[in-house]
Amino acid sequence: MDKTSVTSDFFVIKALEDGVNVIGLTRGTDTRFHHSEKLDKGEVMIAQFTEHTSAVKVRGKAIIQTSHGQIENE
Repeated sequence: MDKTSVTSDFFVIKALEDGVNVIGLTRGTDTRFHHSEKLDKGEVMIAQFTEHTSAVKVRGKAIIQTSHGQIENE
């Protein structure tokens, strides 16, 4: 797998309330939690997918911006 293609996508998460959880999930045959962050209202996290991170789970009210568009979860 070309490392450049895996790590090229950045995304932005802006917390719209205190206590928004951002959870990184591993890549591979067994998907597992490997990292988590807690954001308070107004905090912004800029992240990217890596050779270790294949998915991100966001709990709480936030705006998520990617190259594919913007999503606001409830």
